[in-house]
Amino acid sequence: MRTLILAAALSVLPLTAHAQTPLAGPSPSVRAMAAGYKALTVCSALRTAEAAGGTRTLESVEANELAGIYPELDGLVREMAVEIDRNRVSVAWDEAMPPRVAQFNGNGCVIMPVGWDSPTIGVRVGAPLPEMDDLPAGEPQGNVALLNEAVEQAFEGGYGEGVNTTAVLVLQDERVVAEEYATGFDRNTPQRTWSVGKSLAGTIIGAAVHRGEAEVNASAAIADWSRPGDPRRRITLDQLMRMASGLTSDTAGNRTDALYFGGVGIDEQATTWPLIAPPGTRYRYANNDTLLAVMAIAPTFQRHPPADLFRRLGMYDTWAETDWRGNYMLSSQVWTTARDLARFGRLYLNDGVVGGERILPEGWRDYVSTPSGPQPTGEQGYGATFWLFNKSEGIPADAISANGNRGQYVIIVPSRNIVIVRRGEDPTGKRFDFIAFTRDVLAALE
Repeated sequence: MRTLILAAALSVLPLTAHAQTPLAGPSPSVRAMAAGYKALTVCSALRTAEAAGGTRTLESVEANELAGIYPELDGLVREMAVEIDRNRVSVAWDEAMPPRVAQFNGNGCVIMPVGWDSPTIGVRVGAPLPEMDDLPAGEPQGNVALLNEAVEQAFEGGYGEGVNTTAVLVLQDERVVAEEYATGFDRNTPQRTWSVGKSLAGTIIGAAVHRGEAEVNASAAIADWSRPGDPRRRITLDQLMRMASGLTSDTAGNRTDALYFGGVGIDEQATTWPLIAPPGTRYRYANNDTLLAVMAIAPTFQRHPPADLFRRLGMYDTWAETDWRGNYMLSSQVWTTARDLARFGRLYLNDGVVGGERILPEGWRDYVSTPSGPQPTGEQGYGATFWLFNKSEGIPADAISANGNRGQYVIIVPSRNIVIVRRGEDPTGKRFDFIAFTRDVLAALE
């Protein structure tokens, strides 16, 4: 067990003798966003840990999840006081405005809109969940010393200076052959998936396809695009899953702050972006594409909510959060444990079958791992909500991964029957070399 606490230094802008006016402070919108970030993170970390049978402290959350975040929010988050009242977490940010409020509702926590000043919302509590231990320990098939060295180096900075590894779990032949946690984390500690949630979203879509309730090559069923002549009607569910919608967005990648921390509903903003390229011709990694893909199958959630799929996979310590209007934030805001992510990976080792029951369409694993259309220029290719190792020497070509901000990785290698989970709270600008780590773990398990 170990503790590794990392903090990003605050930038100080010097005042010169020529300055005529004081430097302006953060805008109200930035302060409101910082307060929302803190309220939601504290609420989700504390309450999901409690629900999973674990324990988190505010001090642990501040030292990990709230350390080294986006630079424009980092200093503000550190100075803002937080009030915790059971299912409600509030953070003050402006003397003239109510605090930012996050509330636990049984599916995780919800960040309420700026200005919300109402009583605590009701908490939905489901039936007690069974204790699950379907991941037995086993002896690794390979070089135990090399495997232990790779795991140790993951925690000691061997795969990136300044990174903060919180958990490593390796599954071989459906047995746990390595599992280690940082101090303050254990098998009952959920962490935010960030964009690993996109691959969870792709799996939920796959289950809907298997039930005959969705078709990946059909136009995405977005009501706001249904007017005659709207060119976005041509965008298919497949193109959204492949980050090839052709839509613009405020920024590429993970910065949909107004949705994640600002209290804006997905249905209020994600559907409004215009086309800037023909659908299927341009790769642009953007949260909006995944959010829209999930919205397209949202009518199926009344009978088949994401929690039902998680339970069928044995992922009882997983919470898919929504915005305050009830839209699932499956591009990022899922809280889950390392063990539940191993169970998720196991589904793909078994080509979509769990307990003898097919959950995903036959061949779905091939579908999500096959590049189609425009591709990113980085070290990995992209399939349908999963990243590919089709450019990495020493790693089987069938390997895929679910990647998330701050160092969340689920690497799935079907040909080797191996799943590798790495959780982290890496500060902004620090990167865990998961490709090298994957290569070393696989070499150890030869």
